[in-house]
Amino acid sequence: MAELYGAITGWGAYAPPHVVTNHDLEATLDTSDEWIVQRTGIRQRHIAGADETTSTMAVKASISALAKANLPSGELDLILIATSSPDYFTPPVSSLVQAALNAHNTPAMTIVTGCTGFVYALVTADQFIRTGAYRNILVVGVELLSRFVNWQDRATSVLFGDAAGAVIVQATDRPCGVQGFVLGSDGSNYQHIIMPSGGSARPFGADVLAEGSHYLLMNGREVFKFATRIFGSASNQALSKAGMTIADVDWIIPHQANLRIIQAASKDMGVPMERFIINIDRYANTSAASIPLALAENIDCGRIKPTDTLLLVSFGAGMTWSAAVVQMQPIA
Repeated sequence: MAELYGAITGWGAYAPPHVVTNHDLEATLDTSDEWIVQRTGIRQRHIAGADETTSTMAVKASISALAKANLPSGELDLILIATSSPDYFTPPVSSLVQAALNAHNTPAMTIVTGCTGFVYALVTADQFIRTGAYRNILVVGVELLSRFVNWQDRATSVLFGDAAGAVIVQATDRPCGVQGFVLGSDGSNYQHIIMPSGGSARPFGADVLAEGSHYLLMNGREVFKFATRIFGSASNQALSKAGMTIADVDWIIPHQANLRIIQAASKDMGVPMERFIINIDRYANTSAASIPLALAENIDCGRIKPTDTLLLVSFGAGMTWSAAVVQMQPIA
């Protein structure tokens, strides 16, 4: 049997229409547009409406991706949803998306690795295709984090936005797709990005509500140190496994957590900022959605070409990290 590869044949993104700017936040927080931009690079974020959920956003991005791939949802072999903000603890949000897409009896699962979730899911899809197990896979990164942050806490509320991004990965015998990757986790530092209560370690109750420990907490200083340390090494490992160097890459798509992290990586790797795709100013940190959102948006505008080679790099809760070298489509 010929060797199989996973080609990205469809892509889609969705961001809620409601936009909250830094100037809007000035009315309720002790902050300013200048302070937020200087420290994060964020100018605005999209916030889900009351009638929207993680699954409804995922479905909208998925429908766009399926249409571009000209693939009926009934022909999907697998659905992978990367998120840390599901509609419910159970049932899994992946099953809700599967039902909404009318992908009858298609296996579906949720991958929960924080901001690295989309790359983890993309690599998982690639492996299923390479083994010959499946041929048509939907991969979605989606987050609705606005309902999990304390909007009175300027340390976290200014950072996050809601969005979804999706790709269709299909089997081909022409070399493309994930060419090399690295996935990693250091759970000894789990406390640096955490929702302390609401899980089995400390179930939700009146005391939790009173102290606000059901909201997302983040040690920004430690996350920054971790991200800047892991960015270059993860990139180099993925490139090495692909038999490439950074010179072979057309675009770097980093997780959009903080502009200063990306600027530090640019300096550390000796790669000009012009080769990084950045949209954090318009969407803020959308966690697992940030890379597929940037990917879809830049394919649609023609910036990313069908034959481009991409380096996807992410880091986040866990603490986890991931990097993947992706050849968009076969080169002639």
